[in-house]
Amino acid sequence: MTERLVELRRAGPEPAGASAPAARAARGPVLPVTRRAFVETYGCQMNLGDAELMTGVLAGRGYVVVDEPGAADVIIVNTCAIRENAERRVRGRIGQLQRHREANPDLVLAVTGCMAQRLGGELLATTSGVDLVAGPDAYRDIGRLIDGIRFGELPRGQLLLALDADENYEGLSAVRHEGVTAWVTVQRGCDHRCTFCIVPYVRGPEKNRAPAAVLAEVREAVRAGFTEVTLLGQTVNSYRHGAENFASLLRRVARVDGVRRVRFTSPHPNDVSDELIAVMAEEPAVCRQLHLPVQSGSNRVLKRMVRRYTAEQFLDTVDRVREGVPGIALSTDVIVGFPGESEEDFEATLALMRRVRFDDAFTYRYSPREGTPATRLPAGDFVDEEVSGRRLETLIGLHRDIQRRIAESEVGRVEEVLVEREARSDGDVLGRTEGNKVVAFPGEPGAIGTYATVRLVSTSGATFRGERVA
Repeated sequence: MTERLVELRRAGPEPAGASAPAARAARGPVLPVTRRAFVETYGCQMNLGDAELMTGVLAGRGYVVVDEPGAADVIIVNTCAIRENAERRVRGRIGQLQRHREANPDLVLAVTGCMAQRLGGELLATTSGVDLVAGPDAYRDIGRLIDGIRFGELPRGQLLLALDADENYEGLSAVRHEGVTAWVTVQRGCDHRCTFCIVPYVRGPEKNRAPAAVLAEVREAVRAGFTEVTLLGQTVNSYRHGAENFASLLRRVARVDGVRRVRFTSPHPNDVSDELIAVMAEEPAVCRQLHLPVQSGSNRVLKRMVRRYTAEQFLDTVDRVREGVPGIALSTDVIVGFPGESEEDFEATLALMRRVRFDDAFTYRYSPREGTPATRLPAGDFVDEEVSGRRLETLIGLHRDIQRRIAESEVGRVEEVLVEREARSDGDVLGRTEGNKVVAFPGEPGAIGTYATVRLVSTSGATFRGERVA
């Protein structure tokens, strides 16, 4: 078991010419570390960012993060509510974690995130051993409540579910976990009410952070040693704060000293402006990679989903992006089996996939989420699971073929790779190109967090084998 010690400090640059001890003293006192927390996160990058935020809140009360739940006084399961199987998995995991109470009867187990917000008191009533349920707007108080439960000031079974239209967590500092990317949340909540999506109901309406706060967090991440920053939001490119829009914010982040790569997720196709395309083309630090969720290639299905664009408009966006940023890598999300989807609708999706030729795609069968408008569509519209399963297999097969052909065309390229971790193959490390392509190549663990120039020598379709050239 290893511990990641937390050193809390005031934000701000190091004093010029200061020694390491002097610099630490200038940051402020190091708090005593006497408590242990284990945080397990499911779902999207927003949840990863939230986990780091909660870790920061706990750090303010003297906690360290440990790598094993058996070593923890507090276990936080940070959850996702997008699909039913994710919730089933979390329920099973909560049951498994109960065994740690045998050695530590005072253990506090908290469930946070979108599933916690969606189920609320039902989760307490139906899942034994949960001491605290907290939604995405309740993290500011989570440390106080956890300690209240631990030390007998509060009963177990606490709920924090209020959505707060003003909660941007300004003034709180995230404690970043091991890794090479700094997740920086610029937007919380969502105003796009797609009929299949639970997010607006569990995260509330869109809330955008002040540009100055975002830039301060980026600079703090750079001081902590991060060179890649990923800006996060549910529909991140709809960001607006006063006169600042997402394109102008992205440009400012890309120009922060020490930032070498900037990514962002997850944008909405309707908000891909010509200004955003120009920033992606002009700023060297902005990665030439864009995730552009299409969900379906059928106009009839897109209308039922309330995506607010047609397939033709989506294709026009793709063409504008590729014209403005030549060589850009595109990825997408696709749902099959949405209520009412016919074979003709599904064929339209396949046709769009052939036309666009995405570098990567995340493909799903429709999963009904209680409380979303799609669940109220006529019962006869719901697609049989065998049919939707077959469609998903067909879609995956088409995408893999396209992905393999694209990857084969890229063999021989020389790319800059940011090393992320050790690979499963002995003696190798794993990293990503600017286009978010995964590459394994010979290297030592000490290379993690550094950049290498690598030639792509072979591919499996989804990943590459590389050799270092510099």
